Amino acid sequence: MGVLVVDDSAESRAAIEKVVAQTPGFELVGSVASGEEALAVVARLDPDLVLLDVRMPGLSGPEVCSSIRASGARGVVVLVSAHTRPELPDAVEDCGAAAVVHKCGLSPRRLDALWQEACQPRSGVGAPL
Repeated sequence: MGVLVVDDSAESRAAIEKVVAQTPGFELVGSVASGEEALAVVARLDPDLVLLDVRMPGLSGPEVCSSIRASGARGVVVLVSAHTRPELPDAVEDCGAAAVVHKCGLSPRRLDALWQEACQPRSGVGAPL
């Protein structure tokens, strides 16, 4: 499955790319530093999974996620952040992301579990992951 990594920090992108590379069945199809670049890549490649930083200059992660959802792209969007839940903007709840994960908690096992949860049939509209 194709994964796009979006983070304005080169170090964070490299760390997330490493997790993707270590996760069986996942393949990095792109890695970009801004929300604007992310939207262009999603339109061109339609990745299965987008790992998207919450806080970036320009378009924020929630803004990018909302745009991806509005575009009809089929990919699952997971927001990643170095901040704890109470420090995150309210927009993370309403943008259509499948999950929000702390960057330190992202591992091959967690990435696979997020994908499995996102692909399970939901019992109702808006059922939490």
